[in-house]
Order: sequence, then C-alpha cells, then structure tokens
Amino acid sequence: MAARIKNAITLYRRLHNVPNVEIRLHRTVLYNSIFRADSELLVNLHAYATPAADAPVMHLRHREEQGASAIYLTSFERIWTSATHRGR
Repeated sequence: MAARIKNAITLYRRLHNVPNVEIRLHRTVLYNSIFRADSELLVNLHAYATPAADAPVMHLRHREEQGASAIYLTSFERIWTSATHRGR
C-alpha cells in the first residue's frame, strides 16, 4: 500500500500549484475510493482480488440531502476534515 500511495503522490505532484486543488493524506481504512469535484463524486468500489482499475465506478451528482450521494459525500467530508495537508 505504501508504494501505491507514493506512486499516487508522484503522479499528482503537478497539481500542487494549481489553484483550488488540494491533496490531503489520511490513515482511515476505506472500502472504496472517493474522488470529489464540487457536487460530482466518483466512487471506485473495491472488490476482493480485483484491481481498482477493473472494479466498478459510480458517478454520483449530489443534489439531495439523502440518498447514495449524500452518504458518500458525508463520508468524504468526515475523512477530509481529519486529513493532513500534503506539503507543497
């Protein structure tokens, strides 16, 4: 896992100076990867013995205070507020 994190940080390094882009690190165990841009969410569902690139991805638009998008957005926000900023 450490190698994957290091690889991701290397790949996203170019975004460090882009306005309105933040990268944060956390130690929370997750069962999916959540990518957020404003009210748009991509949720990569992790499946045992399946590479993330082969696992399903849900594209959700947050428009209501209930439902799948609200649940994943709340999860994202809880982790985001406790995560540490990646140094620039």
